[in-house]
Amino acid sequence: MAAMDLLGRRWALRILWELRQEPLGARALRSRCDQMSSSVLYERLGELTEAGLVAQDDSGAYLLSGLGMSLGSALEPLGAWAARWAQSQPATDDVQEPADDRPQV
Repeated sequence: MAAMDLLGRRWALRILWELRQEPLGARALRSRCDQMSSSVLYERLGELTEAGLVAQDDSGAYLLSGLGMSLGSALEPLGAWAARWAQSQPATDDVQEPADDRPQV
């Protein structure tokens, strides 16, 4: 599988992002990934492991391999851009509901 195909799969980048700071067990990783389905989680973890980006430690927690950590330097600018983008978006409290112009019954 080509690198861009792998990284473009749903949840792949999110999994790598969540593992960037510390090893995580599957339950903690799933929780940090907005409760993605466990079948998708294990499928992506298998693909990322097969590609050499993720490994498991003796406790069974998932962590980035050396190759996976080196990918982090490529993802850092994306993370910085995402933070700037998020700041430019209106807060959910600031979003105004459209006026309802229908006559009241």
